[in-house]
Amino acid sequence: MAAFELYSKNAHVWLPDAAEVWKSAELLKDYTPGDLTLSLQLEDGTVVEHNVDPNTKNLPPLRNPNILVGENDLTTLSYLHEPAVLHNLKVRFIDSKLIYTYCGIVLVAINPYESLPIYEADIINAYSGQNMGDMDPHIFAVAEEAYKQMSRDQRNQSIIVSGESGAGKTVSAKYAMRYFATVSSSSEETSIEERVLASNPIMEAFGNAKTTRNDNSSRFGKYIEIGFNKDLCIVGANMRTYLLEKSRVVFQAHGERNYHIFYQLCASSHLSEFKAFKLGCADDFCSTNQGQSPVIDGVDDAKEMCNTRRAFSLLGIGESDQVEIYQILSAILHLSNVDVKDQSSDRCSILPDNAHLMVFCELMGVPCEEMAHWLCHRKLQTITETFVKSVSKENAVHGRDALAKHIYARLFGWIVNSINNALASTMKQHSFIGVLDIYGFETFDVNSFEQFCINYANEKLQQQFNLHVFKLEQEEYMKEEIPWTLIDFCDNKPCINLIEAKLGILDLLDEECRMPKGSDDTWAQKLYNTHLKQDAYFDKPRLSNEAFIIHHFADKVEYQCVGFLEKNKDTVNEEQINVLKKSKFDLLLKLFEDEEKLKAQTSKTSSNTGRPGKSQKEHKKTVGLQFRQSLHLLMDTLNATSPHYVRCIKPNDRKAPFTLDPMRAVQQLRACGVLETIRISAAGFPSRWTYQEFFGRYRVLMKQKDVLPDRKQTCRNLLEKLIKDQQKYQFGKNKIFFRAGQVAYLEKLRSDRLRSACVAIQKTIRCWLARKKYLRMRQSAIVIQKHVRAQQARSYVKFLRQTKAAIVVQRNLRMWSKRRHFLQQRSAAITVQRVWRGCLARKHYFKLLYEQKAVVIQRMVRGWLARQRFRRAMEAVVLLQSCVRRMRAKKELKKLKVEARTVEHFKNLNIGMENKIMQLQHKINEQLKENRELTERLSVLEKTHTTEREKQCREIENLRSSEQEARAKAETVPSLLEQLSFLQEELENIRREKDHQEEQTKIYKEQTQQRIHELNMKNSLLNSNLEELNEEFSVQAQHLAEIKTNLENTKQLEKDLTEERSRYQSLLSEHLQLEERHKDLKEEMNITVISNQSSHQRTDSNYSSISSEFSQILSSTEDEDSAIQAEDEVETKVDLPILLKLQKRVKELEGENRSLWKKLGKKEEAQQEKAKTNKEVEIQTTFGRTELDVEKLKRQELESENKKLKQNLNELRKSLTSENSDLAPPAAGSLPYNILLEQLSSSNEELELRKEEVLLLRSHMVRQEALKHRDKRQKLTELHLRSTNIHTLNEDGELWLAYEGLKETNRLLETQMQEQECLHSEKYRKLTEEMNKLRSEKEHQQKLLATSLLLPEDARIDASLKHEITRLTTENLERMEQQQKQDKTIRKLKKQLKLYMKKVEDLEANARQTISSSETSMPVRPVHIARKEKEFQGMLEFKEDDTGHLLKNLVVDLKPRGVAVSFTPGLPAFIIFMCLRYADSVNDDRRLSTLLNSTISSIKGVIKRKGNDFEVVSFWLANTCRLMHCLKQYSGDEVFMVHNTAKQNEQCLANFELTEYHQLFGDLAIQIYRQIIKSMENILLPLIIPCMLEHEAEQGVLGSKPTGLRKRSPSCPDEALTVEVLLQRLSFFHTTMSQHGMDSDIIKQVVKQQFYIISAVTLNNLLLRKDMCSWGKGLQIRYNVWQLDEWLSERELSGCGAKETLEPLIQAAQLLQIKKNTEADAKAICSMCSSLTTAQQIVKILTLYTPVIEFEERVSNTFITTIKNLLKDRAESSNLMMDAKKIFSVTFPFTPSSVALETIQIPASLNLGFLIRV
Repeated sequence: MAAFELYSKNAHVWLPDAAEVWKSAELLKDYTPGDLTLSLQLEDGTVVEHNVDPNTKNLPPLRNPNILVGENDLTTLSYLHEPAVLHNLKVRFIDSKLIYTYCGIVLVAINPYESLPIYEADIINAYSGQNMGDMDPHIFAVAEEAYKQMSRDQRNQSIIVSGESGAGKTVSAKYAMRYFATVSSSSEETSIEERVLASNPIMEAFGNAKTTRNDNSSRFGKYIEIGFNKDLCIVGANMRTYLLEKSRVVFQAHGERNYHIFYQLCASSHLSEFKAFKLGCADDFCSTNQGQSPVIDGVDDAKEMCNTRRAFSLLGIGESDQVEIYQILSAILHLSNVDVKDQSSDRCSILPDNAHLMVFCELMGVPCEEMAHWLCHRKLQTITETFVKSVSKENAVHGRDALAKHIYARLFGWIVNSINNALASTMKQHSFIGVLDIYGFETFDVNSFEQFCINYANEKLQQQFNLHVFKLEQEEYMKEEIPWTLIDFCDNKPCINLIEAKLGILDLLDEECRMPKGSDDTWAQKLYNTHLKQDAYFDKPRLSNEAFIIHHFADKVEYQCVGFLEKNKDTVNEEQINVLKKSKFDLLLKLFEDEEKLKAQTSKTSSNTGRPGKSQKEHKKTVGLQFRQSLHLLMDTLNATSPHYVRCIKPNDRKAPFTLDPMRAVQQLRACGVLETIRISAAGFPSRWTYQEFFGRYRVLMKQKDVLPDRKQTCRNLLEKLIKDQQKYQFGKNKIFFRAGQVAYLEKLRSDRLRSACVAIQKTIRCWLARKKYLRMRQSAIVIQKHVRAQQARSYVKFLRQTKAAIVVQRNLRMWSKRRHFLQQRSAAITVQRVWRGCLARKHYFKLLYEQKAVVIQRMVRGWLARQRFRRAMEAVVLLQSCVRRMRAKKELKKLKVEARTVEHFKNLNIGMENKIMQLQHKINEQLKENRELTERLSVLEKTHTTEREKQCREIENLRSSEQEARAKAETVPSLLEQLSFLQEELENIRREKDHQEEQTKIYKEQTQQRIHELNMKNSLLNSNLEELNEEFSVQAQHLAEIKTNLENTKQLEKDLTEERSRYQSLLSEHLQLEERHKDLKEEMNITVISNQSSHQRTDSNYSSISSEFSQILSSTEDEDSAIQAEDEVETKVDLPILLKLQKRVKELEGENRSLWKKLGKKEEAQQEKAKTNKEVEIQTTFGRTELDVEKLKRQELESENKKLKQNLNELRKSLTSENSDLAPPAAGSLPYNILLEQLSSSNEELELRKEEVLLLRSHMVRQEALKHRDKRQKLTELHLRSTNIHTLNEDGELWLAYEGLKETNRLLETQMQEQECLHSEKYRKLTEEMNKLRSEKEHQQKLLATSLLLPEDARIDASLKHEITRLTTENLERMEQQQKQDKTIRKLKKQLKLYMKKVEDLEANARQTISSSETSMPVRPVHIARKEKEFQGMLEFKEDDTGHLLKNLVVDLKPRGVAVSFTPGLPAFIIFMCLRYADSVNDDRRLSTLLNSTISSIKGVIKRKGNDFEVVSFWLANTCRLMHCLKQYSGDEVFMVHNTAKQNEQCLANFELTEYHQLFGDLAIQIYRQIIKSMENILLPLIIPCMLEHEAEQGVLGSKPTGLRKRSPSCPDEALTVEVLLQRLSFFHTTMSQHGMDSDIIKQVVKQQFYIISAVTLNNLLLRKDMCSWGKGLQIRYNVWQLDEWLSERELSGCGAKETLEPLIQAAQLLQIKKNTEADAKAICSMCSSLTTAQQIVKILTLYTPVIEFEERVSNTFITTIKNLLKDRAESSNLMMDAKKIFSVTFPFTPSSVALETIQIPASLNLGFLIRV
């Protein structure tokens, strides 16, 4: 197709414009070759004529189709030229608010001048691991590509960030470094990042300044190398700087400033530490006031100074070094103010009292006279002698400025070295990623040496960039094996040669600098003579002989030669430097250390070469030479790495957010090489499609017969048919390559085909609509005719009927008159008969009524008498029962009092405390059920009230209708009167009848009025009832509101509980991870110790201790016991179960001691009271003896417990200190050793406290002994009193014992009296409460009786029934509570009885053994024993040594797949629990605790090793939950025994309370649950995006757009991933969990988590992919979600909450499909998208919405603004993305098992033959 054919009518082109650079216009007619003008219409409607150059015949560039506008990659545009690039960037930046765009391998970043939420951690996680073309353009995508290539190719990388000042280079580099620090998972990433970022304020203060274009312009370049080790973790960083603009220290143009640090220092001069510097404001110094712009708007220099000092501190530069830095800077400021006086043309001087010079010398620590001398003189050295010559004022000023620049440059270099030292690391660097933040191309009104070097560096970078782009372009063609020719690209090698080649600008500049009398003018003349008219890139201004022009790749720049030589030489008077070196200022001496080293090397070289006469000046490198060498070094570094390019664009100079100045943007696009990239791409084949993409897009251009199974051949046939010129495209191996404009031509053909199809569809639909309208009109005409004819027929029939009706009326009227006369006579006779019969009936009725009343009176009296007799008998019986029950209660009370004083009572009181948490949980569940029931009742009541109200309304309407009928009848009375008068005139003979009729009419009126009165009464009654109903409704509404508030509070509590549970579970998982990490480190330490002790070779550190242990177990059967024992010892040392048990026992002893001390306190308080009677003394004595027995028991128990504690602690010390153990103990001073010592010391302190308490108890027991032998002490006292020697009597302490016994007796009596008083007061209180309760009940009964008497009989019965039901309900509840308490008491007593029975059986067994041992010698006659059928008890007997073997076969070596398919679900859990039952039955706590702890450790080890195997994790989650449920089911707790059978209740644990292990197994289940979620997430993440987003059910229906140079990576090249694959994986998860016997509630929670992950990952990817935000993709997402919903329905999981997690994704898909035009659409969107967490998500999706076909419309900015205004009040969240790592809190509801333990068989395949069924 010829190019001119594209210039047809309605085609869009671009026209040059002075203000907007390019304007869009539309062709009004077709262009034909030879036309000299084009008729165009601009967007504002203006018609213009565009002239075509007859020589070049260049037509204006064509505009891309709207469907290609706003693409992620500029290379996907069909027409690649400057206006297309500018328009695409403008649409993305202004309309879509997207600041990043790809241009081939370049990332174009436009500064938004606004903070955007696109750099959070969740965005980093979303880009991590993704290919560069899979996501929207972002700086993170470039950083991820560099990081991935470094790890994959083992090659260093570079990110080159360039752009002019203010474009955002530093920010882009900072975000790239933050990305590396986040994804590298380094332990030091945060500190490295902080230190690197802390260098930014310092480098900006010392290297940035205000220019005419930017307030914070970088006046140097830097290259930061971020080092990584082999594990790709950051280990350090290094910074290199380039070309600091030193001239700015002494000179600034108008409107510019010096470096920021000088102004920050002047703004902080008032600080005490800066007083000695004698500073003032910035206007007082010559080096800071030349630009006459000392202040930057919006910048506080004093605050910035604080930031600079803080950054110094973060980098480790101390306060003393900082003060020295500021001291040197202050000296430079004072040096600039030193005034030089002119004495003659070649002589000058400085006054000796110059204040600034004196301050300078004072700050620098040098003599003032010597410095003043060498500022005005210079030393000339010849071969034979040395001269000191004075200099002119101009040269002196130049020397002063050179010294200031030299000092500042040295200080800047020292600061950079200090930063590098702070960022350095001792670890070995394996690879690095370099980030180059360098100045962009610069051109000012006056360009000097600095701009020349900057542009020279950009020329080198552009050359490297061009070669790299050209190389990639040619590699792509070679890879696809298509014929290609060399692409002609703009090579700037001649321009670089002009600068750096031999006899180039830099070479001539260095040569002129070496000349004795070289000057800028002579150098300019050399340039003109050498390059003018010989080099096309060099030119001379017409009106100047001191300037030259270089044609750079971006633009031509004019440089002023003045100052080039001086800046290139950068000469400093050596004598001035020597004066500074004599200073005692440490930092100043450090600045010149490098120079001393350089001198030493130079002198050494000179001595070796034998040329000592050479001056040092000849060996000093010029600035240009140094910069050229550093630039070559940088290029070598970049060429040795894989480069990645980021071009930063400054959109406008006003810093307005999201505002693009086209002129400034085009200038920067030209300067940064983006347009050159476009030109290189356009010169070849810029548009590239894969065969599948091409087929999917242009399938509409094919006929069915053209579609072949081979997609490549199909595409070839189509292209050969559509495009005749085969040079316009090429077929590669995997792609089709098109020349520029061919894709637009194909799009035009596709659009025409779709438009013709639309026209055909519209034609058919309009035909159908027109025919439908015709048929409807025809049918309407027929209906109208039918109705007209029917109306005529009805009129004729009506006439006939009226005629016949007149005859009938006459006939009936005559009949009526005769009949009326007859009826009057008949009515009179009937009336007489009625009156007589009524009189007789009334007499008979009154007689019957009298008899009935008499019968009723008799019945009531007889009933009253019978009730009186029954009531008296009932009261007597109740009194008798009360007396009997009181006697029994007193006996029971005494019995309970005795039991209450025993130790067992105190223990039993504490037993129920352990179940309070479960009871509280149970109460919460019951409360939720009650709330639901109340809600249901309320709904039923509302419905009944609504029906009653409607019924009453209907009755009122009926009454009103009857009233209206009555009124209507009343209105008929006048008509009747008229009729009667008419009849009276006509018939005079019935006048008397007329009077009678009038009387009847009056009676009828009275009756009507009475009826109306009755209706009014009823109406008022109904109104009153209605008001009562309204009041009742309001009361119920209040009650409903209270219920709703209670429900809301309950929901809030549930929400808080869920959050707390999730927080606890997350903390638990972190704790478990840290614990596992600690165990690993401990095991590695033990392995290291063992390897060091043994003579064998050291094993690999990566080899885990667990695997080594199990390999030892599997290696030989002989070492099994020893290995397991060693493992147990290690576990004992790490987990410290003995110490935990001791601490638990100590807590119990503390509780018992507290209770004992409380009793002792009570006894001491009762010491002052006295006994009243002897009888009470005896009672108290017996009570004291019982207390004495109790105290003895407690003392013995405490002593035994203390002995056990001592033994355990001794064993623990031995195990910790023994050196003969298999595994060496922790080294002294290590963390585990210190922890053990701390815990041992704390336990020793607690034991000492226990000892003191035991001593106190012993002293108390001595006092109790006095009570026991009271009589004996009294007798001894009397004997001793008879004796004369009191000292002899008191030698044995018997007198003291008697006295103490008497005191204890008094105390006991007082205590008993106090207890009796408390009992009496308690009884009085209870009786008072009961009396008050009866009184309130009586008042309530009276109120109910009074209200019931007012009610009718039916309502009275209902009220009494309700009251009775309420009373019975409360009584039943009280009885149930009492029964529960009694049941608990019975269970506790049963447990105690079992313990006692066990002890008795043990005693009897011991006795039998003694008897049998004595009878063994007696001969026994052999007897035949018949074997009975054994009844199993559901236990497995095992030895303590078999624990390790059991867990090895049952946990470690078990394969879940075989067990899940072949055996009972949860078989390992049942086997372990049956072993626990056996340990419980033999009362072996050590075996029980060992088995439980070893089980937990073994399961943790399996999960740790095989955590990524879903089947293993699912299997052990099911078994862990089953074991936890078994512990609860057989715990004997009433809450868990409800669903048990009688046999299962008999099998409950008898001796041990394992409630604490419920929590341990619950924590273990939580850990396994989180692991199963992680394993599922690892499996699902690679499938979610391809299945949910990328896959299309019908290829080519909506088409696809080209993806440009960065093709999206196929998710799975070998297999097409569809949503069916995802469903198959979900089905596999569900089937596996079901086979393993996992509880259905846990399966539902797992499925809910799966669907949340799917929803979050899909939505997050959708928010970051512009190509996925289209109408068709929304349809595909909804279809995929529907399939997920169907999967839930098939497995009956719809109620698990999984569907709700998909709501954000569903609403996002609906948002893509809904209309987005009007304000009503905006309101509909806001109401619909309620599940999207933030308004940012809605706005983001609308912003990213991209039409795939041209018939779709883009979302306008006005509509997005309307959405933002409507969403202002919505609660905002700072996160744009959903938290894909969120894990819902899990609960494990109790699920009892119906499996009988005695029926479980152990398969032989488990190798558990050592277990014996009991």
